[in-house]
Amino acid sequence: MTTPIVDMRNIKKHFGHVIALNGVSFDVRAGECHCLLGDNGAGKSTFIKTMSGVFRPSEGEMRVEGKPVIFESPRDAMTAGIATVYQDLAMIPLMSVSRNFWMGREPEKGIWPLRTLDLAKADAITMTEMRKMGINLRGPDQAVGTLSGGERQTVAIARAVYFGAKVLILDEPTSALGVRQTANVLGTIDRVRKQGIGVVFITHNVRHAMAVGDRFTVLNRGQTLGTALRGEVDAPGLQDMMAGGQELADLEGSLGGTI
Repeated sequence: MTTPIVDMRNIKKHFGHVIALNGVSFDVRAGECHCLLGDNGAGKSTFIKTMSGVFRPSEGEMRVEGKPVIFESPRDAMTAGIATVYQDLAMIPLMSVSRNFWMGREPEKGIWPLRTLDLAKADAITMTEMRKMGINLRGPDQAVGTLSGGERQTVAIARAVYFGAKVLILDEPTSALGVRQTANVLGTIDRVRKQGIGVVFITHNVRHAMAVGDRFTVLNRGQTLGTALRGEVDAPGLQDMMAGGQELADLEGSLGGTI
């Protein structure tokens, strides 16, 4: 079995007396989509912020391509090839797709900032990268705010991939999308996975996870309830793990099977 790109071992995170993560282990390999599922309050947000360098774990070990690492900031994680696409996307709606695509790139990483960038070249690259993701823009100057939610997610994903992501963390990318937009995002995840990039898909939607996931890990109250490969678990099984298993079944029985 190949060495994981990212390997989180027995991660704990305390905020004072509050234990947000209590011994979570998780890894992702090249070319796979590992779904991290859990209900609200399960610890998903804390975990991805720990993986992406926002938080430093209180205990536990993190390895990138087999080597122990300690991230002091999100920039450290990005340098290591770990890119995170959050729900808010960090985009400016009135700015063009191309300018959003190139925003914040630094010269010391070999990528020019906008004030000295060859704009024609930047526009051409933007259009090419978006076409690779199945999005045909009217032009590179099209405002991000005119795109659908799924298309904006795809811009953010394409940007991360182009700038060297080895692992892509997606924070609830389908939570506020309609059916067609969700299908676009799930298709993008599949394309990225086929490029050999590891995808960490954070979601509470079991159907979306089952559509693209290769492995599934369920969190509950900061602890790992289990990890399963595709084919080892079905959607109802994942749903039961997320929602409390026997507790949910007992409640459903008392309500006459209405859940």
